[in-house]
Amino acid sequence: MGGTQISNPVRYSVFGVQVSSTCYDEVVARVMEAAASGQPGLLDFMPVHLLTEVARRQDLRAMLDDFDIVAPDGQPVRWALNYFHGAGLTDRVYGPELMRRLCAAAAQKGIPIYLYGGTEDVLARLRERLLGWFPNLSIAGAESPPFRPLTDEEHEETVGRINDSGAGIVFLGIGSPKQEIFAHRHRHDIRAVQLCVGAAFDFHAGVKKMAPPWMQKRGLEWLFRVIQEPGRLWKRYLIANSTYLALFAREIVLRRLRGLRRMFPRRVDRSPAT
Repeated sequence: MGGTQISNPVRYSVFGVQVSSTCYDEVVARVMEAAASGQPGLLDFMPVHLLTEVARRQDLRAMLDDFDIVAPDGQPVRWALNYFHGAGLTDRVYGPELMRRLCAAAAQKGIPIYLYGGTEDVLARLRERLLGWFPNLSIAGAESPPFRPLTDEEHEETVGRINDSGAGIVFLGIGSPKQEIFAHRHRHDIRAVQLCVGAAFDFHAGVKKMAPPWMQKRGLEWLFRVIQEPGRLWKRYLIANSTYLALFAREIVLRRLRGLRRMFPRRVDRSPAT
């Protein structure tokens, strides 16, 4: 991560987006190793709605190529890795669950964490819950950034606060792609592993409900979230899910066409000109 000491998981193209073939244990081990040795790092967790947005935006694809790990957060992203690349992944790497596992490991190893995102109320609840689950966890800092673009001076001050806190792990919960842009901008400034965990703050703080395990396993988390917040999320998932299905079908067709071309190579006419 950000150095030569740690090799990162292999990545495969999913609709042009490079996604890591990895699992919970591997990600936790690599983050903890980097944090313990003071190495910076960038991690993202790729759900379907972000995958479809990155697939159509070259700027986001180029940015995410600089990340150390882009884990398959959504089940359909994992399914695509398995179907097209034979990755053999038995589970996704869900950002909220990964955050919980990392907090447990950080509490055990004495590595401080930093929380960046959410409202003041969400952060207060999140701190209380995390310390209830992991009493030995060191929360070096927590801040709710303004809901507007930061000035250059504010960016510099934020980096200073995070570095001065001594945190080895920074959880970013400011929404996609804002959190990915923030992490990438400060990939050389923040001396910690940055993880873009999205709605994990709200879930762990208890202000939003998490989909039941049976829905998560079957890739139906989007449906649960639409039921919870129909006015805000229906359009996002209608567009994202339709786009995902179209991209999946397109990839199947393109692969079959490539296979046919290999089976029936185009013949070149080598007869002499008259």
